[in-house]
Amino acid sequence: MTADAITSTYRLQLRGDRFRLADAEALVPYLADLGISHLYLSPILTASEGSTHGYDVTDPTTVSEALGGRAALESLSATARSHGLGVVVDIVPNHLGVATPRENPFWWDVLRFGRASSHAHVFDIDWTAGRIALPVLGDDADVAELTVDRSGDETTLAYYDHRFPVDPSTDDGSDDARAVHDRQAYELVGWRSGRIGYRRFFSVSDLAGIRQEDPGVFDWSHEQVRSWFTDGLVDGVRVDHPDGLTDPADYLRRLRDLIGPESWLVVEKILTAAEPLDATLPVDGTTGYDALADIGDVLLDRRGEDALTRLAEETTGDAADAAWVHAAERALKRETARTQLAPEVRRLAAAVVRDTRTDARAESIAEAAVEVVARMPVYRSDYAPLTGLLPRLIGEVQAEQPDRTEALDALVAAVAVGGEAAARLQQVAGAVMAKSVEDCMFYRAARLVSLQEVGGDPARFGLSTPEFHARLAERARWWPRAMTTLSTHDTKRGEDVRARIGVLSQVPELWRRCLADWNDAAPSPDGSTGLFLWQNIIGTWPANGELTDTYRERLHAYAEKAMREAGSRTSWNDQDADFESAVHTWIDTLLDGPVAQSVTEFVAGIAPHGWSDSLAQKLVHLTGPGIPDVYQGTEVWEDSLVDPDNRRDVDYAALRTLAETTTSAPAVDGTGAAKFWVTRHAVTLRRERPASFVGGDYVPVTASGSASDHVVGFGRGEHGGAPNVVVLATRASLALVGNGRENDTWGDTTVALPEGEWTDRLTGATYSGTTPAATVFGTLPVALLVR
Repeated sequence: MTADAITSTYRLQLRGDRFRLADAEALVPYLADLGISHLYLSPILTASEGSTHGYDVTDPTTVSEALGGRAALESLSATARSHGLGVVVDIVPNHLGVATPRENPFWWDVLRFGRASSHAHVFDIDWTAGRIALPVLGDDADVAELTVDRSGDETTLAYYDHRFPVDPSTDDGSDDARAVHDRQAYELVGWRSGRIGYRRFFSVSDLAGIRQEDPGVFDWSHEQVRSWFTDGLVDGVRVDHPDGLTDPADYLRRLRDLIGPESWLVVEKILTAAEPLDATLPVDGTTGYDALADIGDVLLDRRGEDALTRLAEETTGDAADAAWVHAAERALKRETARTQLAPEVRRLAAAVVRDTRTDARAESIAEAAVEVVARMPVYRSDYAPLTGLLPRLIGEVQAEQPDRTEALDALVAAVAVGGEAAARLQQVAGAVMAKSVEDCMFYRAARLVSLQEVGGDPARFGLSTPEFHARLAERARWWPRAMTTLSTHDTKRGEDVRARIGVLSQVPELWRRCLADWNDAAPSPDGSTGLFLWQNIIGTWPANGELTDTYRERLHAYAEKAMREAGSRTSWNDQDADFESAVHTWIDTLLDGPVAQSVTEFVAGIAPHGWSDSLAQKLVHLTGPGIPDVYQGTEVWEDSLVDPDNRRDVDYAALRTLAETTTSAPAVDGTGAAKFWVTRHAVTLRRERPASFVGGDYVPVTASGSASDHVVGFGRGEHGGAPNVVVLATRASLALVGNGRENDTWGDTTVALPEGEWTDRLTGATYSGTTPAATVFGTLPVALLVR
């Protein structure tokens, strides 16, 4: 199995206590039967004890024993290959987990010996600041609560359950913890102090950045990864968060050399709406958030934009149009840079001073940098296609705020040198974007929350079919082996939840009336919070009205996270217990009171149309340009919200039963069998005809007639040849029925098929020439036609 043979992937979330490498191996027969070509594993290197995700790697040189170790990986790879499948693994080059220092032997050694440690060069530590500031105390004064622990095989400093190493040369045998602490290479400080001695993953102090720009660090941290390719265990990697690195492009060039020219290499590079992927990078593409946004947006009814905008403005008291979104993002980025990420901004300013020996004050440089970063519409501006962006932004700041000229001059001089400050500016920009937009703005904007996904743009309300086809044609030409996705371990809500919420764009006035009735009966404590949560409630509400205790628990957990991420009325650091309690009481009132029956009736009316859009986006995703990933369990309906909800266990026994018993096109109902049917046939067809999908041509197929705008269609075929696959999908099905043609939904709408006879793999029906849409969509709202 080689990367050339990759046609689709299936993402598996591993964790030591629930789903190990051996469990993944047991799934191989099912996944082979499903039709995928490659297993796609979450991080498998040794991570923090009890890690539920693997992104907090503590030892990059070993496969996690909690997951089964190297032997289990070898066994999984062998079994996969015996079934004709390959393996792809998620790797984490940006940071290592340091939450429990003793679990990370390299970090422990650095804390013990400081710059004298043999691993001092591994971590991105600010050695110019003196001792390494560790923000682990409740308050700076808590240093008085430290004790010396001599109960183990080495002396440590204790802060409740936390332990920190003591340099043996500084241990005089006394129990004066404060004196011992003051002699260490590190300094324990309050987590609110705004001090930290190392680069973090965004603002997560438990994840310490490492220096991949150092060739020795790269070789050391990729020793295990290299062996996977040398020994033929894996066929490709997904790279987590390359934007956090000092020089992502250089890192990716070295990684490509390590894994070889034919191995699959995709990067979690989050592109904003108008940003292209740098074609000079030696990668096969992104991990697919750009595709997710395009596929979801084309299924929205753009005619609902104005009504939903007015509803959001009336409910929240704020504007909700594109101008407001962009202004709010800029304001949030300023706030984030001055608060959560202030240590990173100060370190950037200090680097500017060192790189240029300027007379400008560091504080002035920091503020100038904040203004530039707040305007940056991308995560980083140092990729080739973005040449000229940073100078333009600097020019805008100087023109609007001429008093910052001296500080801007220093910043520009440092960037021109290309040293530490240039890299720090880009790292800060990406972190500010993530913390302000992904982790805050996307929990505040409430016009249509299905738009608020990583890499998405709440200001862009849908895509026209011509623009959609143009985007997919470009992807087919330039990035035919990029990953595409609908759901990931990081999505804010699952694909089927987004699809149902998207139906609201088709019935904005009905949505308005229902909300008014529900808010009269059970007013939410806050308009913005209420409108945001209401959409997620509608997206996940059981269509059969069965409100289980588990659903209640999940909804409360989501509400807590959403409120705190938004940071408007409460936050992770400063919780408003009264407000949070009011929101939780409100949710219980909805679930237990008379509103629940009305909500169930509303959901019952829109759920079939959500399923229709779910099938449409699934088929378009699985047959469109790129390599589609099926996130675990999404071959049937799933109602997940943000992590950890989207990492729940999957009932594979039920899926195996569905695979065995589904032998003909099933009804589109609450069982999810229709989605399984579509998924299985689409990925199997990709595996049968790889040349038609991977590197194959993309040709728009359009409909004619009164309901032509409710069809999305395209052809796929080998490069330079005629299409041998035609994909057709229904969009905005509720608006279609709402046209008053319940008994003749499609009217005179037809699809002109390319020459030849076409068989629908999903229903077995055959067609040729100009075919009525009502005939094509008579059984399912989608069709997968093969010449």
